[in-house]
Amino acid sequence: MVTDLADLPVDLVGLHRLPGDTGAPQRLLGGGRPSTGWTLRYDGYDPGREGLREVLCTLGNGYLATRGAAAECQADGVHYPGTYLSGLYNRLTTPIDGRLIEHEHLVNAPNWLPLRFRVADGDWFSPDTGHLIDHQLELDLRAGVLTRVLRWCDPSGRLTRVQQRRLVHLATPHIAALETTFTAENWSGGLQVCTGIDGGVVNANLPEDAPLTRAHLHTEQTRITDHDTILLTAVTTQSRIRIAVAARTRVRDGAGHDVPVSRAPHSGEASFVGQDLDLDLVEGRPVVVEKVAAIATSRDPAISEPASAVCTALGRAGDFFDLLVTHERAWQRLWDLFDLTLDADDEVTLALRLHTFHLLQALSPHTAQLDAGVPARGLHGEGYHGHVFWDEMFVFPVFNLRMPSLSRALLLYRWRRLEQARHAARTAGYRGAMFPWQSASDGREETPDELFDRRLGQWIPDFSHLQRHVGIAIAYDVWQYYQVTADVDFLAEYGAEMIIEIARFLTSIVAYDPVEERYGIAGIVGPDEYHTAYPGARDAGLRDNAYTNVMTAWVLRRALDVINLLTGHHCGLLWEQLGISEVETRLWEQVSRRMRVPFHDGVISQFDGYGQLAEFDFDAYRARYGDLVGIDAILRAQGMSPNQYQLSKQADVLMLLYLLSAEELRDLFARLGYDLDGPTIEATVRYYLARVAHGSSLSRIAHCWVQARADREQSWALFLQALRADLDDTRGGSTREGVHLGAMAGTVDLALRCYTGLETRDDTLYFHPLLPTQLHALHAELCYRGHWIVVDLDHVRLRLLLRPCQAAPIRVDVDGSVHFLTAGDQREFDLAR
Repeated sequence: MVTDLADLPVDLVGLHRLPGDTGAPQRLLGGGRPSTGWTLRYDGYDPGREGLREVLCTLGNGYLATRGAAAECQADGVHYPGTYLSGLYNRLTTPIDGRLIEHEHLVNAPNWLPLRFRVADGDWFSPDTGHLIDHQLELDLRAGVLTRVLRWCDPSGRLTRVQQRRLVHLATPHIAALETTFTAENWSGGLQVCTGIDGGVVNANLPEDAPLTRAHLHTEQTRITDHDTILLTAVTTQSRIRIAVAARTRVRDGAGHDVPVSRAPHSGEASFVGQDLDLDLVEGRPVVVEKVAAIATSRDPAISEPASAVCTALGRAGDFFDLLVTHERAWQRLWDLFDLTLDADDEVTLALRLHTFHLLQALSPHTAQLDAGVPARGLHGEGYHGHVFWDEMFVFPVFNLRMPSLSRALLLYRWRRLEQARHAARTAGYRGAMFPWQSASDGREETPDELFDRRLGQWIPDFSHLQRHVGIAIAYDVWQYYQVTADVDFLAEYGAEMIIEIARFLTSIVAYDPVEERYGIAGIVGPDEYHTAYPGARDAGLRDNAYTNVMTAWVLRRALDVINLLTGHHCGLLWEQLGISEVETRLWEQVSRRMRVPFHDGVISQFDGYGQLAEFDFDAYRARYGDLVGIDAILRAQGMSPNQYQLSKQADVLMLLYLLSAEELRDLFARLGYDLDGPTIEATVRYYLARVAHGSSLSRIAHCWVQARADREQSWALFLQALRADLDDTRGGSTREGVHLGAMAGTVDLALRCYTGLETRDDTLYFHPLLPTQLHALHAELCYRGHWIVVDLDHVRLRLLLRPCQAAPIRVDVDGSVHFLTAGDQREFDLAR
């Protein structure tokens, strides 16, 4: 057993060293250590890392999530006990420098956690001021339970052991529970416990939001509804969503028998309802305080009224043990679908499971019952204000192949906001649907015009809304969902309409150059985000971003494919409903063949003119600043801009190779009239790998994928760095604001699809495996067109087992050899080295 993960390094000897990679141990678990392949453990109390641990110990069920904060602590700069409900937003305005800034945030809901305690004649315990003897946190991923054990000594020398178990119920979405066991180790006497609900919370998780108005809630009522139950109701100030939280607190002895205790209403704090309980502790005899909470809102389906709903839910909820049993069963069912079993280093396996765990806590079958999208930072904090970005593109593949019904529900979040996207396009003078870069409640553009630069201490312009490729991502997500599921009904009723309207928008922003006889797009920003304008230009926007142009051609082809696919089914209705004409489809065909792709020096240019920018001195800046995360802010502080340099925040051109296979990309370029040969692809990859700062959490996902076949060792090193990003908080401390959900899903997808060479296109399931040396074997189950397929893969062979069912036979291509498999078939394929 080691006490520091740094003593248990991932062996990087012989790997191609990445820029800025010192070869130091990866510390994948951020100061934690694996207790088992399913358990993450933190020993000791570290105030400086408390925000990170709160995020990584968040518990959720897709409806609600609560950070792993100490129940006795309030938000104070070290602790931040946030609770978030999927899709619950509120809009505020803040007067700043004579103007109003409007912002919509995922709301920090009333805090159900508060459970403070003190020896009867002492101060309330705090881990920051109390004399801690021991402190341990243990997160059980298999069961979805967070256990905290501490021992503290008060000024009188009294030793008390406190053990807490916490869950957010996976089977019943409105329920959460906290069980606290107090044991007096060397004393007997009184212990006072305050159990409560705090409605006085604000959104204060983001330091850069300090100038903004942050109070999203107004407390309506607080009351004690029963001798052991308290209730708080609140309403959001603008969206007028009513939230009710009820909590029941009972006391039992170590044998599980009820213990009568004195209770008194807690007073003195606004927007707080609670009870003070007086316990009698006897040395060595544990006393258990059990708190079960219920949360509901007026947005929830199948309820009459939130306060009534939570009281009913509490009345039906069993005790902590009963809840634990059904909770663990629900998690087991999810793990049966989603666990990806690896034969690799223990910390790699645990880190990947931890990523899967947090993905499933933010998005679960309960999410499918709501009108909610994919929050880029999960339900773990207030990063990005809880908004929905294109990060969902990295999330959908995991659910497409495991729980396609959830993918379908999440795509409907976009479809319900299609009319808002149409309105945005019309207002801007375009046709079709212009989806926002940042989306929240109603689908309007939530990207702020300005951001607060903490380094400069001032507001700076934000041009992120010019990233028109978000519509491309939505079209891609719809098409990939169809390729996996063959869900023609979804395509006909929802998906085709989105693809066609996005195609209309893209053709309305292109401009034709009669000299080159090509179409191009100007005034946009690509995935890179560091480049928003040409050096010295007055107006924002760039010309002919290669990723956007090429994927525009891809979307237009898919729009034509959708029409052909639905012919004889729903196509007539679709043409009539959307007013599609042959003139329009001919334009799609023409543009899809004549989009311009810029090149320079034998590589694809990120955008027109990228090759003329100055080279960036990576070595000098790394020597001075280390990691280049936040290099844009550093340059601004020096009076410069990333716009001046060949410096990328994240994969841009290389995103093409992430989304499309080399074969698809060559075919697409050939259709556009360009020859994309192997040497050009290789040169392009080398060029951009040398010029990326990895300023985005998604960057290493795409680069890892691209390098999986060209350089497996470097791909694995990038994979480890992607695993590490949130778990060790390598992104400048931003993880305390929430996990990077797309990046976490991306690592799971890398193992599931990238290293197995799994593709779903042309009505075929492709496998082209090439495992990294460090990954010895892999086991997974996936859902493809109604079949559950068991996949077992090592470096020698691939085994596929189709479970018995009534689904139609499927076409499977393994390393170029085509096979037709039916339900119940089992095949083994030898792999060429």
